[in-house]
Amino acid sequence: MAKEKSNIDNSDDKIIAVDTALSRTEQFIEDNKKIISGVIGAIIVVIGGYLLYNSFYLKPKQEEAQKQMFVAEQYFEKDSFRIALNGDGNYFGFLNIIEEYGSTKSGNLSKYYAGMCYLRLKDFPKAIEYLDQFKSSDKFLAPLAIGGIGDANMELGKTKEAVDFYLKAAEKVNNDFTSPVFFMKAALAYEKLGDMDNALKIYEIIEKDFSKSQESRKAEKYIARIKYKLNKE
Repeated sequence: MAKEKSNIDNSDDKIIAVDTALSRTEQFIEDNKKIISGVIGAIIVVIGGYLLYNSFYLKPKQEEAQKQMFVAEQYFEKDSFRIALNGDGNYFGFLNIIEEYGSTKSGNLSKYYAGMCYLRLKDFPKAIEYLDQFKSSDKFLAPLAIGGIGDANMELGKTKEAVDFYLKAAEKVNNDFTSPVFFMKAALAYEKLGDMDNALKIYEIIEKDFSKSQESRKAEKYIARIKYKLNKE
């Protein structure tokens, strides 16, 4: 009986504790009513502003940018890189799109295209500048942009820097399309640097992990060549 009474007492204590906590919470809200209302109001304003910005500014801008970009992409596919960059007098080029619609998805994608245009035009510093500005998680474009920076560094004679970007591109998204291509470029760059050990390691990665790729067949030959050379030394 005493035990039952003890349980009842404990329950009463818990109820009192909860009531006390609720009272304190209510008192806190009452004392800070203006501050809490201000914070909630600010959150509503920020969310509302963001939705308005997206609906009435960013979305129309993106639609405009896509229309302009369609023509620039066609010039790019035709290897008309200067027109793709600067426009044809009627439609914007990638540089115009970046300037006018930089905050949109098309503005960001135009940085990739601009970088690739400059790479084809052999303006390697500009290529690096624009490709570095391009931000994407796309499993193909992201490594291609990083690898493009590697190509530009390679052309500038910065072979060590090129290796770093090739490896970064190869490992950015592991796939059978871009990874073996950039691993191969990294291995060839290592050979150019005279670093046969690292070149061999990369060729073996290609042979083992990307056995179905075209690069794998080349890697087999290069592995044999390097091993022969190392044994001869």
